Amino acid sequence: MNRALRYATVGVIAVTLLGGGTAAAFAAPQDLHSPSSVVATAPAAASLTAKASATTVNAWQEFRISGVAKGLKAGTKVTVQQKQGTKWVSLPASVPVNSKGNYSVRVKLGIKGVNQLRMGAGSTLSPVVKVTVR
Repeated sequence: MNRALRYATVGVIAVTLLGGGTAAAFAAPQDLHSPSSVVATAPAAASLTAKASATTVNAWQEFRISGVAKGLKAGTKVTVQQKQGTKWVSLPASVPVNSKGNYSVRVKLGIKGVNQLRMGAGSTLSPVVKVTVR
């Protein structure tokens, strides 16, 4: 095949492809993707809220700590932690997060005075809740 015929054939094929349904293969990248499909978003950071049902209780009186877990899977256990001196100690009080992201755990405390409590699930921690025990 001579050179002129080859160039003409390639030109016809190129025009046909660009004019037809397979033109997307030759389209510019900005035509193929919208900006929202190109930009990757990071997952939301996990968070916990906590609220005690009472701010003052008698020793060994039961109360509840309830809250919402965002960014945690249903079934993830959240545990009550108590500040003892300078350390946070996990108490034997934990409950799984439900399918809506809520939790509620029953707690009894015997250490009199102001108790600082928080909820924890791995490295995710709630703000501190204070409960006074008389």
